[in-house]
Amino acid sequence: YGFLSENSEFARRVTEMGVKFVGPSPSAIVAMGDKITSKRIAREANVNVIPGYDGFVSSPDHAVEIAEEVGYPVMIKATAGGGGKGMRICRNAAEVKEGHQLSTAEAKSFFGDERLFIERYVEKPHHIEFQVLSGRKRDSTASNGDLDILVFPERECSIQRRNQKVIEESPSVLLTPETRKEMARQVRSLVRNVDYESAGTVEFLVD
Repeated sequence: YGFLSENSEFARRVTEMGVKFVGPSPSAIVAMGDKITSKRIAREANVNVIPGYDGFVSSPDHAVEIAEEVGYPVMIKATAGGGGKGMRICRNAAEVKEGHQLSTAEAKSFFGDERLFIERYVEKPHHIEFQVLSGRKRDSTASNGDLDILVFPERECSIQRRNQKVIEESPSVLLTPETRKEMARQVRSLVRNVDYESAGTVEFLVD
């Protein structure tokens, strides 16, 4: 039942019953639960995103065409994915075709959604996350009132096994004060653009 916390239909029905859902709005869950949609929203909020193709990959040949435009190496990802599932690193056309087939099957099996997208693969990146708490200001009575956004210091999550975090460290030794400040600004911009209320995490790959 824990997955109900990420279920937009559940959040919508609770809200319609006149009960306060402790979590993001249904629209925010939909927007940020789909990786392609969330990347488009991030761009609109002037947040740095990894170069790639912001559409659905329709076939193995289409995947190769996109990969050659983006530039190798590339990462094939499931748009509804998470937990390292539905992901493949590809360094040539043959690997893209194989990766498309394997990622499609895995995405359908784990998420019931076989849609894929492609982005540039960042070699040996730092995985850095910012935790956020966001809610309406106390003097705001309107549902679209100003958000009060608290951004916590970053966590360095680069030590991973099979795309799963093993150790988290804070603060990151990679970030300068200027970079940290800019990343926090982008986090706030994204939260406001999505109109996000609740606790959440914004993840970055930093090279």
